[in-house]
Amino acid sequence: MTFDVTKHHLVPKHTKLSESEKSKMLGKYGVEALSLPKIMTDDPALKKLDVKTGDIIKIERKSKTAGASEYYRVVVEG
Repeated sequence: MTFDVTKHHLVPKHTKLSESEKSKMLGKYGVEALSLPKIMTDDPALKKLDVKTGDIIKIERKSKTAGASEYYRVVVEG
């Protein structure tokens, strides 16, 4: 039996942005991909996303006080 970390209630939703979503997000915030916080290619939450170095991951976290918030990470070699 294998454990799917993405199904655990403490792991927030991780989504790989498309190239157009990536460009839009970087333009919206006026940043470059490499200035974002990093997440490694071998992170267990990314296992099913087929990521490569340079991809951007949107992490959606739920909060009792803030509702929901989005965080972005750039994928780096792990």
